[in-house]
Amino acid sequence: MLLPIFLVVLVDVFALTLVIPLLAIYAEQFGATPLEATLLVSVFAVCQLVSGPALGRISDRVGRKPLLLVSQAGTFAGLLVMGGARALWMLYVGRVIDGATAGNLSLAQAYIADNTAPEDRAKAFGLIGIAFGLGFFLGPWVTGYLAQYGLRAPIFAAAAMSLTSILCTATLLPWQEPARGARDVGPGGRRPGLVEWSVYARYFARPVLAGLLGQFFLFAFAFATFTSGFALFAERTFRWGGRPFTPREVGYLFAYAGFLGILLQGGLIGRLVRRFGEPRLVRAGFFALGLGYLVLGLIHRVGPLVVVATLAAFGQGVLRPALTSLVSRCAAEDEQGVVLGLSQSLTSLAQVAAPAVGGWLIERGLLGPWAFAAALAAALGLAASPWASDRAMTAVRAGRA
Repeated sequence: MLLPIFLVVLVDVFALTLVIPLLAIYAEQFGATPLEATLLVSVFAVCQLVSGPALGRISDRVGRKPLLLVSQAGTFAGLLVMGGARALWMLYVGRVIDGATAGNLSLAQAYIADNTAPEDRAKAFGLIGIAFGLGFFLGPWVTGYLAQYGLRAPIFAAAAMSLTSILCTATLLPWQEPARGARDVGPGGRRPGLVEWSVYARYFARPVLAGLLGQFFLFAFAFATFTSGFALFAERTFRWGGRPFTPREVGYLFAYAGFLGILLQGGLIGRLVRRFGEPRLVRAGFFALGLGYLVLGLIHRVGPLVVVATLAAFGQGVLRPALTSLVSRCAAEDEQGVVLGLSQSLTSLAQVAAPAVGGWLIERGLLGPWAFAAALAAALGLAASPWASDRAMTAVRAGRA
């Protein structure tokens, strides 16, 4: 069951990471300012925030597979528009199309939650982490290579990978019958719409779950700040071979971080969880992210940048599966759709806010403060541990989550 989901997420992330190293610099070719370039990420996230809950609710009724296909088709169409763009507004249209149908990751997470026991979820969600690691290795590496043929080449390659993802979903992913009954919901539980504030409020009223969701947001904010603005930051800060960083150097650095993610999550995450538990991994992950981004704001040479990439890879590699597992374990079986939808909505909120803040700082030449903003979010996540991830595990063990 998990192998098809792994392949689907891998190909989707591969397509995504082909674009990340060059999106902002590609936008600059159309006259975009740093803020306008990073807002391409925010626009995508706004559309995802609106459409994500609706896609989740429909998937509860008709099954995960059909909605995965819809989401992947939107990604494919959006990439084709971006690759053929002749003006900045066309890039925004491509991002709107992609964002309006975005939901691949949350639907994949819901599929896993529907089909795994609670005690196995950290390992199962770790598979998504492996897919992220492989994608963040292969995608940026291919971008670094293809960038010599022009910045459109990686985008069209991403579209080809997206089409492959559609074929993987259609042919490999087993059909999962939706639950039928009075509530007519999927096994992951009913997923509320964006404006159903009273439903979301019930979950944020739970202190333990609210703390975890807060940590998830801080992690997403730090990571979105880094990924959306790093290409612009590196272009203005680092030099290689006597010239400023280009998408090629950015791609290879991301590929290095992705390779470390493969080493970490290709079997290590399960052992780390068994030995240290999710709360300690959450602490270690936030500490590594905060330290890495702090150092990033202070350096101007490529050597220390490798250290930053190592710390960031470790932090991201342990935080995503550990936090997702804890959030899932703090909800009942019929609440999985809601809480996973909440975590995805918080990720979208972070991806709306972080690129806007980061782009504004970079546009004004505040390169150090850009990195420190990401470090501050990670530090706040670490500081919240006693009231969030630590307490969550205590509640899980006591059967009170």
